[in-house]
Amino acid sequence: MIYLDNAATTKMFESSADVYREYACCNFFNPSAGYSKAREVFHQLNKVRNKIKDVLGAKGGDVIFTGGATESNNLAIMGSKRNGKWEYVFSMGEHPSVYNCAKELSEQGHIVHFISLNKNGEIDYNELESKLNEKTRLISVMHVSNETGAINDLAKINKLRKKLSPSALLHVDGVQAFCKIKCNVDSLSIDFYTISAHKFHGPKGVGALYVRNVDKLKNIIYGGGQEKGYRSGTENVAGIMAMQDAINNIDIDKNFEHVTILNESFKKSLKALDKNNQISFIDTKSPYILSVGFSGVNGETLMRSLEDKEVLVGIGSACSTKKSGNRILESIGLKKEEIKTHIRVSFDFEQTVEEVDEAAKIIYQTYQDIWEKVK
Repeated sequence: MIYLDNAATTKMFESSADVYREYACCNFFNPSAGYSKAREVFHQLNKVRNKIKDVLGAKGGDVIFTGGATESNNLAIMGSKRNGKWEYVFSMGEHPSVYNCAKELSEQGHIVHFISLNKNGEIDYNELESKLNEKTRLISVMHVSNETGAINDLAKINKLRKKLSPSALLHVDGVQAFCKIKCNVDSLSIDFYTISAHKFHGPKGVGALYVRNVDKLKNIIYGGGQEKGYRSGTENVAGIMAMQDAINNIDIDKNFEHVTILNESFKKSLKALDKNNQISFIDTKSPYILSVGFSGVNGETLMRSLEDKEVLVGIGSACSTKKSGNRILESIGLKKEEIKTHIRVSFDFEQTVEEVDEAAKIIYQTYQDIWEKVK
């Protein structure tokens, strides 16, 4: 099997699975309990917080452990809202866990602005500039698009915020960026940054939210007061410790260089086979994610045919596969008929050039087989 849907999820490291088992079966103690073994687990969790802050370049702030990206995004957005005539700004390229929060804010009567994307898949910075003002409460934007791999210019966004909305908070959904692309939350003055463990070889069901100043946040879950009261519920200790192991096993710079080679080799292989210019690419800055269009063939049909040949790709966000259309690809200017032809290919640093080149050959031949039937 050749797995090319790493933006949906990644395989847990064997060492991370071992750590998970250790903290699930041996050091299984509740960190809120009062005895020494539990206190030691509590201290271990704090070490993980510091590790995450180190990766993000944060000298201060807090890390709140959550059940994953959806919860982290909800906490950042709904936990930072305030009463009054505040305005909220989101890009059209956001994950459903952000986009649907934005729609909920709108339904609650808040003023919500959705900013278009440019042809490269990044937020439209000119439109963003036109919507920011002294009433802006929150700006929420992806670091890396889960659909196209576009990388938003956080420095430019922060500069606009400081100029036009100095009191606004900045939330960044870093799910497709953390442990793949470097980010310094201090230099960028990021208030909230979302991560999810299963996107970088950790377990599912665990994530975190970096918070610059917890005084800007209110809890949205009520209970026993864990995580300083900002996320009640017993911490997923095994998941958190396995997440730390995954972080420790990743070399961001080395992996980025290797995945860039994979991406370029895959595209080169497809282009060499595509004599009639039937294949199109949305070329963006992250090498980890690539959106590819195959003229005249439905992307879902191609995806299912490839599964029979043990090549697994996606057709967009795994959280949106049951819904029709694709607002992200629509927002960058693709027509609906074009969007239907796209698949998403996402790479991992553990893969080889030989693997992705073989996948390109299988994908092209499968496409041609379908094309011959439908043309």
